[in-house]
Amino acid sequence: MAQMPIELILARHWASYMAIPIWIYGPDGTLVFYNESAEALLARSFDEEGEINADELAELFDTTSLDGEPLEADELPIVRALAERVPAHLGLRIKRSDGKWLAIEATAFPIEGQGGRHLGAMSTFWEMSPP
Repeated sequence: MAQMPIELILARHWASYMAIPIWIYGPDGTLVFYNESAEALLARSFDEEGEINADELAELFDTTSLDGEPLEADELPIVRALAERVPAHLGLRIKRSDGKWLAIEATAFPIEGQGGRHLGAMSTFWEMSPP
């Protein structure tokens, strides 16, 4: 495995101390870290799961719009942040590994290093309050 850029190492360290769920992706779309708060929401442990390739990740979680309609991958905030290098936000539903559907708000933004280096993206999300 190649050495992770220092910016991602520091982002991972910072995220491990945060109480909000955070995912950190490398520039190729691989999920390189998610914190304990994300583990609780997603019912998966990062220490058990480890890094997840972008193709595998798409198979792990079903995602739909809030009204249950299928979402195209390019509609997901993290995909937009990685591909277009812009911040993005969306309310959506995810199906956890335990089969439970959750309505969440997701916000993602690109991680850009000095000299315009595209290092990946970070996403945070939270469960929506019932109406």
